[in-house]
Amino acid sequence: MTEGARVATRPEAQPREAATHCPYCALQCGMVLRQTGRRIEVTPRQFPTNRGGLCQKGWTAAELLDHPDRLTTPLLRDRPGAGLRPASWDEALDRIAAGLRSIQHRHGPDAVAVFGGGGLTNEKAYALGKFARVALRTRHIDYNGRWCMSSAAAAGLRAFGVDRGLPFPLADLGRADTLLLVGANPAETMPPLLRHLAEQRERGGRLIVVDPRLTATARQADLHLQPLPGTDLAVANALLHIALTEGWLDRAYVADRTTGFDEVRRTVAGYWPAEVERLSGIPVADLEATARALATVDRAIILTARGAEQHAKGVDTVTAFINLALALGLPGRPGSGYGCLTGQGNGQGGREHGQKADQLPGYRRIDDPAAREHVAGVWGVDPATLPGPGVPAYQLLDSLGTADGPRALLVFGSNPVVSAPRAARVESRLRDLDLLVVADFLRSETAELADVVLPVAQWAEEDGTMTNLEGRVLRRRALREPPPGVRTDLAVLAALADRLDAPKTAFPTDPRLVFAELRRASAGGPADYAGISWDRIDADTGVFWPCPDLDAPDTPRLFADRFPTPDGRARFRAVTHRPAAEPVCGDYPLHFTTGRVLAQYQSGAQTRRVAALRRAAPGGFVELHPDLAERLGVADGEEVRVVSRRGELRAPARLSAAIRPDTVFAPFHWPGAARANSVTNDAVDPVSGMPEFKICAVRVEKP
Repeated sequence: MTEGARVATRPEAQPREAATHCPYCALQCGMVLRQTGRRIEVTPRQFPTNRGGLCQKGWTAAELLDHPDRLTTPLLRDRPGAGLRPASWDEALDRIAAGLRSIQHRHGPDAVAVFGGGGLTNEKAYALGKFARVALRTRHIDYNGRWCMSSAAAAGLRAFGVDRGLPFPLADLGRADTLLLVGANPAETMPPLLRHLAEQRERGGRLIVVDPRLTATARQADLHLQPLPGTDLAVANALLHIALTEGWLDRAYVADRTTGFDEVRRTVAGYWPAEVERLSGIPVADLEATARALATVDRAIILTARGAEQHAKGVDTVTAFINLALALGLPGRPGSGYGCLTGQGNGQGGREHGQKADQLPGYRRIDDPAAREHVAGVWGVDPATLPGPGVPAYQLLDSLGTADGPRALLVFGSNPVVSAPRAARVESRLRDLDLLVVADFLRSETAELADVVLPVAQWAEEDGTMTNLEGRVLRRRALREPPPGVRTDLAVLAALADRLDAPKTAFPTDPRLVFAELRRASAGGPADYAGISWDRIDADTGVFWPCPDLDAPDTPRLFADRFPTPDGRARFRAVTHRPAAEPVCGDYPLHFTTGRVLAQYQSGAQTRRVAALRRAAPGGFVELHPDLAERLGVADGEEVRVVSRRGELRAPARLSAAIRPDTVFAPFHWPGAARANSVTNDAVDPVSGMPEFKICAVRVEKP
């Protein structure tokens, strides 16, 4: 977790220092950057989330600031099939503006789309959503967070009336008597969080992990439930069935603070533990032990993550675990409740202020007339000119270049060529565009396909705010200016808006001014930032939203007295298990699932360029149970081919008894032959638009 300080080099004369936050996961660990001459030193700082720890990614984060692959000049493709060449900023921006004008003149405003990233600062996410609706007037904007938090967000909104990943401070984890992690592997995805789990264990708490693999997190658990992928919903209903049978229902809580329980009671009555054991593979005794551990203690927390959520029934799966938490009376009590672990950095704030297809700033619905009027007033435009809802991320990407789909796409902070499901199809769609523009600081796999690539600033070169997995708004502080030739995303949007004849004052380049406008736009919305200022954040360890007034306290813990629903009550919703969108069969007899490894992050465009991380995790692999490998005649390290109905990946086999014999696993950080998302299913959840990354049918064979 900690080691000697890592350094990067750059010629600078004056020492500088910035207290900031790690650019990777939603834990947003506190760190200090110190630059002396050519050296940039990273050290952890004591902060409530990481408590002085960093993972290997955080320690090495500064090494990308002056990486040889860093882009410092715009790149332009003169014609299809030609290579990318250096260009001036004026030439690149003029090319983009002319292309956008021409496409929209021929095909209408919705012929241009915007695809954002959950890792953008709040200011950039807000400006990007505003740019799409005001400068482009297109309804087509969505972002890669659709593939991270959308199912949990939709379930939270449906049950609680609000989406905040953790509706309580992270420190509550250490106080829980029982902690149930469902589809979460923080030991590899956010290692400093384990300091909170260690505190929980030291207090005598019990950790239970639900995961098809015996992960690094599951190895630390008191009890590991290893279900068949895609059966988590049935498991949750069985746990509630047991709790009701044993008389563990919190009757007063359910009566006073919820609605809809009777239908849920009738539904879960059919989820007999023995039936769910046959479906999921989890022994009845383990189901009973889990229900008892949650229901018979003073404080219990249920957390879900991508393993439970990245399914075509992800919203209903999360709902089932929320039902369990409500029946036990957990939400709103200190050290108890339901929450989900947001994945990518600013995955929380990135979805609150306008990047999602159906939302306006402050988590307002774009089809709500009052919301449209409020935000349009802040933006100085007629509400009637704001476009309506767009479509979720995969539907948007799958429509690119088609007869009725967008003909141009602007990408900020994302790499869908590697990260999208059915990635070969998405790559083909990107190639069909009339204009693809990518703003990035490296030549990602998506940037390699672009007609124009714009070099933008990195995390240590910009001020702004981020919102971590707790809903705590933090300050990102710049250590230095961007290198010559590099602009911030805010400057890029302002320059494009100017060329598209949007009011120049509508797109300031100063992030402090953008945040001030964000506060006004979010005021009165579910994610109300009106009472949050940079100075207030600086004076403390961040500020929790909602915070409607500068003189009022913030809200570290939600639901203490009421839920933000019209009647103040949480809503139960009956949900039933259904099979995966693609069942196994004779031709594709195995279940395939994906995930992350400790040393890499998301599509790997950044971490694959860091030498220490590349040494720790040099390439993709396919994890197989030894019994399966023996049946296939595959040796450890031997290359195998994983084939689905959509594509294939090739990578060395890694034999491990940590995985079920009917399931194979591959990490999704690598492009090319080892691209796991060449295989994954593009079936989506009907409510959230979340693709079914976590299960599809495959066969494994030798090449």
